[in-house]
Amino acid sequence: MKILIVADLHHPEELAKARQAALKPEDQPLLFPPSQGAFFWTRALRRLGHEVEAFIRSDPALFGARASRLHKFTGRRGLGTLAMALAQRAPRLHPDYRLRNRRFVETVARTRPDAIFLTGGNWVIYPETVAAVKAEFGPAIVYLSGVSPIVFSNAIERAAARSYDLVIVNDHYHGVQWLELGARRMETLPMSACDPDFHHTFELTAAEREQYACDVGFVGTLIPNHLYGERIAALEALRDFDLGIWSVHEVPPALRPYYRGPALGEQMLRVTCAARLTVNTHGDFMRYGGNMRLFEACGVGTFQVADDRPGVAQWFTPGEHLVTYRDHDHLRELVAYYLAHDDERARIAAAGQAHVHAHHTYDQRMARLAALVEEIRAN
Repeated sequence: MKILIVADLHHPEELAKARQAALKPEDQPLLFPPSQGAFFWTRALRRLGHEVEAFIRSDPALFGARASRLHKFTGRRGLGTLAMALAQRAPRLHPDYRLRNRRFVETVARTRPDAIFLTGGNWVIYPETVAAVKAEFGPAIVYLSGVSPIVFSNAIERAAARSYDLVIVNDHYHGVQWLELGARRMETLPMSACDPDFHHTFELTAAEREQYACDVGFVGTLIPNHLYGERIAALEALRDFDLGIWSVHEVPPALRPYYRGPALGEQMLRVTCAARLTVNTHGDFMRYGGNMRLFEACGVGTFQVADDRPGVAQWFTPGEHLVTYRDHDHLRELVAYYLAHDDERARIAAAGQAHVHAHHTYDQRMARLAALVEEIRAN
């Protein structure tokens, strides 16, 4: 099957580094960096025998080449933020977006995919463009979204819902909302998972242990507050522990004393390995759970304390593969207990790693997704 993934490129610097590294033949041509989930989707789909290409919708068409460095969120408003807000409010008036839509149609005409995987956060590809390529070239349109379409999607994503043959969601109720907006079918299937070739226990050097070691580690985004308020509050409740925070973006003032720097790709995995335990509080917009860290932290063999979300208990057995907390007092209690009980912490971490390597791999996710697409195409 020929698949075209339509996505933003989040970490251009990491892609440049990865292209210089020695990656396996099935990873070439490299379309996304290993710090982005689409890298693992592509890798798994190719291993399953599918052809994969990408259309990077965040690449400018009029105003120069691909952004050369990672965009760092600061939470401050400037001209760039204002320009982005205006573009998102009136995408059809944006000349660069119009040209990107034309290039997208040209890419579909050239590649003739059997399926188009359109990722969430789409501010660029117009609903009429999606409908046009579906009518002219006949691919199955698969939309992959981790958030509620009622709360967090934008107008052009919702307007295109009637063109979606399949919507993939973490949260079943989000899928129901997409059906109400006109999507033909939905499936509850987290697109985050692990790849045992990448997500494994790393042997750290003495310098890495000295640099990364902490009792409680966290890697991820912490701004803006309205999207990550629960995560911020959880980490603030742990400030009297040996807390280490890594983020490619800025962090709130109360957490800056614990900030250690950015971490992406393999460095992020090494940082996670160095912590005695890692805390994973989902973003406020992921009420069901299922972020990348949920599977990655277990994949590298680190003991994980996650917030108590329905999907966590669906995909893991709390107390056996990881532990979950109810509130901040419970979080502090769990952290203190497991820092004092090394054997129990090691046993649960090992069970969590074995569980995700056996049941939550990207190969398994993509095999299920490909089967769904084949079923849709057959009908």
